[in-house]
Amino acid sequence: MAVLIESSVWEPSPALYIFIFLCCFFSVSLFPRVSKSSNNSNRISSVLDNGSFPSLLRFRCNFLLLYSLASVMEGLWSVFGEFELAHHGVTKEQMAFSICVGLAAALFLGPFFGVLSDLTGQKKVCLAFCILHVFVGVWKKISAHPSFLLTSICLSLATSIFVFIFETWVVVENEKQGHRQDSLSDTFWLMIFFESASLIASQVLVNWLIGSNLQKGIASTSNAAIFFALIGIICVSRWAQTPHTPTIQEYKMSFSAYIFHDKRMWLLVCTQACLQFSIVVFWILWAPTVVADGREVHLGLIYSCLLGARMLGSTAFPWLINGPALLRTEDCLVYAFITLGLVLSIVAYDYQEVGVLVSLFCIFHTGVGLVIPSLARLKSMYVPNELRGGVISLSLTMANAALLFFLMQRGYHQSIENATMMAFAAIGLFTAAGCMHLLKRCGKQPYQNWHKL
Repeated sequence: MAVLIESSVWEPSPALYIFIFLCCFFSVSLFPRVSKSSNNSNRISSVLDNGSFPSLLRFRCNFLLLYSLASVMEGLWSVFGEFELAHHGVTKEQMAFSICVGLAAALFLGPFFGVLSDLTGQKKVCLAFCILHVFVGVWKKISAHPSFLLTSICLSLATSIFVFIFETWVVVENEKQGHRQDSLSDTFWLMIFFESASLIASQVLVNWLIGSNLQKGIASTSNAAIFFALIGIICVSRWAQTPHTPTIQEYKMSFSAYIFHDKRMWLLVCTQACLQFSIVVFWILWAPTVVADGREVHLGLIYSCLLGARMLGSTAFPWLINGPALLRTEDCLVYAFITLGLVLSIVAYDYQEVGVLVSLFCIFHTGVGLVIPSLARLKSMYVPNELRGGVISLSLTMANAALLFFLMQRGYHQSIENATMMAFAAIGLFTAAGCMHLLKRCGKQPYQNWHKL
C-alpha cells in the first residue's frame, strides 16, 4: 500500500506584509508631526521658508523618478537572471564562472568609471549605464545563444556604475542648485525606499511577462529592459550639466592628498567596502541557505518580504538622525553594524528553521535600509564632491576583490563552505563597526560642515 506524503511549500504569512506596510506608512506619516514638536522644528521651518523649496521638491521628484527607472532596469536582470541561465542549460559551475568574470571586469574597469564621473561629470557615466543595459537587451534578442560571459561583464559594470553614480549626481547637483546640505538626508532615505519598491515592481513585471510561455516571456523581458533603458537615455540626455572639469594632474594631486593624508577617508572607504561585500555575499547565499536540506519555499514571496523590510529600515533613518533622539550618525552606524554582524553570525553557525531564517533576514535588511543612507550622509560630510565618484569606486574595488577571492575559493577550490563565506560577511560588518568607532574618535572636522550650509 502506497503512502502519500503531502509536501507543503513554506510561504511568509500575509500578516507580515501588512505589518511591514503599516509600519512604513506610520513611520513616514508620523515623523513630520513628531519632528515639528522636537528640537528640529527650526530646521524644517528654515527649509520651508526659503524660496528654494519648490525647486528642491521638483529636483528631488525628477531625480527619484530617474533613480527608480534605473532600479527597475537593475531588478529586471537580477530577478530572472539565474532562471534564464538554467533555461539555456548553463550549469552551476558555469554560472559561478560568469559571476567571477563579471566581478573581475568590475574590479579593473569600475574605478575608471568612478574617476571619469569626477573628471567629465556624471551625465556621461549615467548614459553609459543605460547603454550597457540596451546592449545586453539587444544582444540577447539578436543572438540565439548569447554569450553569458559578455552579458555578465556588461551587467557587472552597469551595477558598479549604479552603486555610485546616482548618489554622486544628487549630491553634486544639490550643491550646484544651492539647496541646503541637510536636505540630502531626506533624499538619501527616499532613494533606498524607492529603490526597494522598484525592485519589487520589477519582480512583479517579470513574473507577468514570463507567464506560461517561457521562451516568449524571456524575450519580452529583454524588450522591457531595452524600453526602460531607452527612456533612461532620453531622461539623462535632457539633463543640463556644466561640470567642473579639472585636469588629470589636478585631480590626481587632490585625490592623493585626501586619500593618503586623511585617515577618515580610509575609514569611510573600508566601511563602504565591508558593507558592500556583506550585502553581495548575502544575496548570493540567502536562497541556498533557505532551501538547505531540500526545504521547499516560495523564494519570490520571501524576496519581496526582504525588500519590504529594507523599505522599513530606510523610513527609520530620519527618526534616528533628525528625530527627537538626535543620535550622532557614527554612533547609529556602530550599533547597526554590530547588530547586522550578529544576525549573520547566527545564520552562519546555527541551523535555523525557515521562519527563524526569514525573520533574521528581515532584521538584516531593515538594518541595511538604515545603514546605507546613514553612510551616504557621512560621505557627504567628509568626502569632497569633486572626488566622490573616485572614492566610492575605490571602495567597490576593494569589495569586488574580496568577493572574487572568496567565490574562487568556494566555486573552484571547494576549500570553504557557504557558512564560512557568511561568517566572513559578519566579520566584515564587525570591521565596519570598528571603522565607525575610530571615525568618531577622529573628531569633528569634516570637509563640509553639515549644519552651517
